[in-house]
Amino acid sequence: MSALSQHTASINEIEMYYEIHGDGEPLLLLHGFTGCGGDWAHIDPELTKGFQAIVPDMRGHGRSTNPSSIFSHRQVASDMFALLDKLNIQKFKAVGLSGGGNALLHMAHAQPDRVEAMVLVSATSYFPEQARAIMRQVSIDTISEEEWQTLRQRHRHGDSQIRALYAQCAAFATSYDDMNFTPADLSTISARTMLVQGDRDVLYPIDISVEMYKAIQRCSLWVVPNAGHGPVFGDINTYFAKTAAVFLQAP
Repeated sequence: MSALSQHTASINEIEMYYEIHGDGEPLLLLHGFTGCGGDWAHIDPELTKGFQAIVPDMRGHGRSTNPSSIFSHRQVASDMFALLDKLNIQKFKAVGLSGGGNALLHMAHAQPDRVEAMVLVSATSYFPEQARAIMRQVSIDTISEEEWQTLRQRHRHGDSQIRALYAQCAAFATSYDDMNFTPADLSTISARTMLVQGDRDVLYPIDISVEMYKAIQRCSLWVVPNAGHGPVFGDINTYFAKTAAVFLQAP
């Protein structure tokens, strides 16, 4: 995607970087945890064809700041509503990857009338024990120099920003008041929803996606065979983009 415009906005005590691409009805794209808005450049542009894509860096990611060094998906949802309000956007469609999908769950639950349709890739309604076990092992001290360089290219506020992200990820292991949606909570979501889930996801078992599929009112579930977490950047990239675009464009 080539940016139509680049912006920084003061929102909820952070400086949020975001880009706007194209023209059409608004489509919010939310990257995953430790990612950035630039990650969407690796997805086939068919996904955003005919949309005005709003592509932010979540708090503490990319070019966005996070002075508190505290992160929750609920707070990201609040940030995104504030950004959309600033842009005078009431209703919108959205795609969220992993942590971005988790934030979209909060958005669709908090203000269901505003989210018309959403695609959630490798998202979860709660953190299962297998994910918490992995989170407990997260340490900035174990990453390679090559990984450091990749992270530095994504996150522009120095190594302290990257260290904060890893500390926040480790803190998810003991977080129970952020991602804790019950089936009753999910049943209040009115947005047309597509769940995309790899059947070999080491963080979130397919059972959680099935539970979400059953609970959300208008929901479809796409299980990607022999695929792990965030499978849409792999071999199905183009097919995902076209399928998701058809889903989002439907009335």
